[in-house]
Amino acid sequence: MTFKALKATVKGILFYAVYLILWMFLAPLSELILGFHQMVETFVVVYIILIIVGEVTSGTIFKHFFDAAKALFVICYLILSLNGGIFGISYQNLSLIVDLRPLIAIVTLLSLLGFAKSVFQAINFLNEKAERFQI
Repeated sequence: MTFKALKATVKGILFYAVYLILWMFLAPLSELILGFHQMVETFVVVYIILIIVGEVTSGTIFKHFFDAAKALFVICYLILSLNGGIFGISYQNLSLIVDLRPLIAIVTLLSLLGFAKSVFQAINFLNEKAERFQI
C-alpha cells in the first residue's frame, strides 16, 4: 500500500509540474478571459485527485471505475466550462468570437476512447477474477 501511495503521489506531482510549465504559456490568456485561471485550476485539482485515487486503488475493480470517471469528467467539464464551444472575447473596441466545437469534438472522442478502454479493462478484470474461481 505504501508503494501505491508513493507512486500516486509522484504521478500527481508530475502532472502538477506539467501544469505549471504549461501555465507559463497560458498565463496571458487569463488576463483576457475572466475566470480562466480558476477554471483551469479546478480542472487540474479534480484531475489530480482522480489520478491519485485511481493509482491507490490499482489492482481492484475501483481503478477502472475511477479511470472511467476521469474520462467522463474531461468531457463534461469541457462542455460545461466552454459553454458548448462558442467563446467570445471583447477587448477594447475589438470583439472576437471563437468556435471551439471542433476542438471539443476531438477531445470528446479521445475521452470516449479512454472511457471505452476502461470499461473493457473492467470487463477483463472481472473475467480474470471469475476464471480464478472456476479453477
